[in-house]
Amino acid sequence: MTKTIPQADSPVLRTRQFRTSEGLRCLLGQLREHGDRAWVHDPVAADLMRYTRDKYAALAVKYRLDPWEAVSAAFQVMRSRAAREARDPWAVITHAVRITCIYEERAQGLLCSVHQARRPHVSSFQDPDRFSTRAHPIGDDHPLLTMIDEQYNRTEESEDTSTPVLVAVARAIELLVLLGRPADVAQGGVEQICDALIRTGARSTAFEVLRRDRQVRVLLDIPVTSWTVLLRVMLGHPEPMYTATNVGRGVLMRLLIGETVPLLLADNDLVAALSESAPGVRG
Repeated sequence: MTKTIPQADSPVLRTRQFRTSEGLRCLLGQLREHGDRAWVHDPVAADLMRYTRDKYAALAVKYRLDPWEAVSAAFQVMRSRAAREARDPWAVITHAVRITCIYEERAQGLLCSVHQARRPHVSSFQDPDRFSTRAHPIGDDHPLLTMIDEQYNRTEESEDTSTPVLVAVARAIELLVLLGRPADVAQGGVEQICDALIRTGARSTAFEVLRRDRQVRVLLDIPVTSWTVLLRVMLGHPEPMYTATNVGRGVLMRLLIGETVPLLLADNDLVAALSESAPGVRG
C-alpha cells in the first residue's frame, strides 16, 4: 500500500513548519492573505496558539501571569508586519512577550494599566501599600529628610525620643487635618511627597514629578487644583525668586528648621491657601 505524502498546504505539514522561523514566516503570511477569519477557522492557527501557550508558559509563570496572557501578547505581535518580515519571527515574538510580561506584572503592582506602566515616570514608583500596614514611620525611609534636618538642625533637645524628621512629618499631617483635609488623605499626601523626595533628591524635581502624576491623585482622590496647592505649600514654591522666603521653603522645611504648628497657623496666606483648596471646598 502506497503511503500518501502530505502536500505543501496540508495541515499536517504546516503544523510541523511553524515551529521553525521560516515555516512560521510562511504561515503568518498565509494567515494575513486570508484575513482575520483565518485565525478563527484555520485549525493550524489553533495549533499555533496551543504551541505558543506551551512555549511561553514558563515565562508567564515567572512573572505571575496566566499562560494565555502570554499567548495574547504573542498573538498581537504575530499579526504585525515586524513579525511577518523578520528574519527570525520567533525571536521577535519572544522578545515582545517578555517585555509585555514584565510590564504586565509592573502594572498589577502599581494598580495601573500596562500602557501607563510602560512610561518611565510611572514605573519608577514603588508599589503602593496601605497607610495602616507600614511597619515603621515614613521618616525612617527617607534619608533625604534626615540630610535636610542635619543642615537646619535648630531644634532644642528634649525628653522626646522622636527625631525632628518624624516630628516634622507628623506636624505637617496635623496641620493639614486642622485646615480641613481628612486624616487619611493628609497622611497619604505627605507620604507621597516624602517618597518623591527620596527618589528625586531635590524638592523642585519632586514637585514637577508629582504635579504631573495623575495616578497619585487618583489613589488619594484629590482634585488637581487641591493637589497642586498641597505640593506648593509642602515643598515650597519652585521659582528661584522665592527661595529665601517662607513661600519658597515650604511647610516641611519650615517645620524642620524649628517652626511650630501654631506659628504656621499664624501665616494667613498659608492658612488661606490650604483651607480654600481642601477637597470639597469651593472658592
